[in-house]
Amino acid sequence: MGQVLNCISPIDGSVYASREVLSRKDAFAAAERARAAQANWAARPLAERVELVMAGVAAVGALNDEIVPELAHMMGRPVRYGGEFGGFNERASHMAAIAAESLADIAVGEDESFKRYIKRVPHGVVFVVAPWNYPYMTAINTVAPALIAGNVVMLKHATQTLLVGERMAAAFHGAGVPEDVFQNVFLDHGTTNDLIAGNAFDFVNFTGSVGGGQAMERAAAGTFTGVGTELGGKDPGYVMEDADLDAAVDTLIDGAMFNAGQCCCGIERIYVHESLYDAFVDKAVAIVRGYRLGNPLDADTTLGPMANVRFAEEVRAQIAEAVDAGATAHIAPFDADDGGAYLTPQILTDVTHEMRVMRDESFGPVVGIMKVSSDEEAIRLMNDSEFGLTASLWTRDLDRAARVGDRIETGTVFMNRADYLDPGLCWTGCKNTGRGGGLSMIGYHNLTRPKSYHLKKVTT
Repeated sequence: MGQVLNCISPIDGSVYASREVLSRKDAFAAAERARAAQANWAARPLAERVELVMAGVAAVGALNDEIVPELAHMMGRPVRYGGEFGGFNERASHMAAIAAESLADIAVGEDESFKRYIKRVPHGVVFVVAPWNYPYMTAINTVAPALIAGNVVMLKHATQTLLVGERMAAAFHGAGVPEDVFQNVFLDHGTTNDLIAGNAFDFVNFTGSVGGGQAMERAAAGTFTGVGTELGGKDPGYVMEDADLDAAVDTLIDGAMFNAGQCCCGIERIYVHESLYDAFVDKAVAIVRGYRLGNPLDADTTLGPMANVRFAEEVRAQIAEAVDAGATAHIAPFDADDGGAYLTPQILTDVTHEMRVMRDESFGPVVGIMKVSSDEEAIRLMNDSEFGLTASLWTRDLDRAARVGDRIETGTVFMNRADYLDPGLCWTGCKNTGRGGGLSMIGYHNLTRPKSYHLKKVTT
C-alpha cells in the first residue's frame, strides 16, 4: 500500500476518512486520459456543456442532507448553517448564464478583403487545488467555468475535506459528464510537483497558503504553465463616523467569527473612528459572548471547532503574544474550550501593528480593533499588510467609499457589507494574496486563451 491521506475530524480527533494516493505512474496516466478526452469535450456545443455542468451541480444539491453533517465531521462547521449549496449553485448558475457572452468571438472587422476576429479557446487540462474551509464553493469557482469553457478538469482537494472532490466527481459523472473529463485525484506533494513540472497541465488554479502558492509557481517554473493563486489574507474593516453602527458591528463581527474565522475574506482587523469606537467595542463583545461553542453536530451550536488542532494553536499563540505585549482580551474562556480544536473566540483591543495578530493571517475566531481619527490614518493602516484580498468600508457616503477604496491595496472593496463573493465580480487579490482572477467574465478569460484569425478572402 502507498501513502495514505487521513482526514482527522476536529470533533473528536478521530480518523474520519482515509484514501490512498495515486502512484506517480497512475497520476500521469490519469492526466493523459484527461488530455485525450479534452478535444471531444470541447467539440460539444456550448449549450450541451452548460446543461451537463448544471445537471452535475443539481446532483450535488440532491446530496445536501448527507453533505452537511459530513462537512461538520471533516472541518467543524455547525450543521445549523446548512452547508454550501446556496453559494455553490449561485456561482455555477451565474457562470452558466454568462458563458455565451463571455466566450463569444470578438469581432475585429470584416470587409470585402478580410475577416478578422479573436476566439476564446480552452487551455486544455486545468488542475484545480481546492482548500478545506469552503470546499464546495471554492472548488466550483473554477470547476464550473473551466468545464463550460471546454477544458477538462483534474481536482485535488485538501486532506481535511478528503471526501468533497470524490462527492463532486461522482455527482457530475452521474449527471452525464464523462469520467475522464472531470477527475478527482488523491495526490501527495511530490507527485503533484512532478505533474506540474512535467507539463501534465495547461493551467493550475490554487487556493491555499502563501507557501503552497510559492510551491506551485516553483513547480511550474520554465514550463510556461499558467498559475492562478488565491493565497493569504488579513482583510480589514473600516467604520467611519457616519456609519450605521449596529449594522457595522453585526456584519463585521460575523465576518470575523463565522466558520470559526476560517474564511478567505474573513475580517481579521477592524479600524473604528474614535467617535464610535467605545460603542462598537461594547456591542462587539456582547455579540461574541453570546456565541455557543460546541459540537458542530448539535443544532444549538453557533461556533464549532477549528478544522485542526494546529490551526487553533497558531491562533492561541497570536492571542497570547498580543496580550503579553499589552493587548486587552475581552472574552473569558468558554467552558467548551478544550485547549485543542475548540477555541474561545476573542476580541482584542489596545493592539498595534507590531503584534502578529494584526499582521500575520490568523484564519481563526479572533479580531483586533483599533481606534482611528481620519481616513488618512485608516488607509495607512489598512495598506500596512503583505496581503490584499478585500476591505470592508462602512459609511453612508458612496462617493467617499469609492475615494477611499481607490487608495486601498485590495482585490475587492465592499461598502456596508463584508465576507461575500459576488459571482458577477472578479474574485482577485494583490500582493501576497496572489495573482489571477476567478468568476465573472474575467474568470472565463483566465480559463481560456485568445486565438486570433486573420482571414484573407479570394476575390478573383
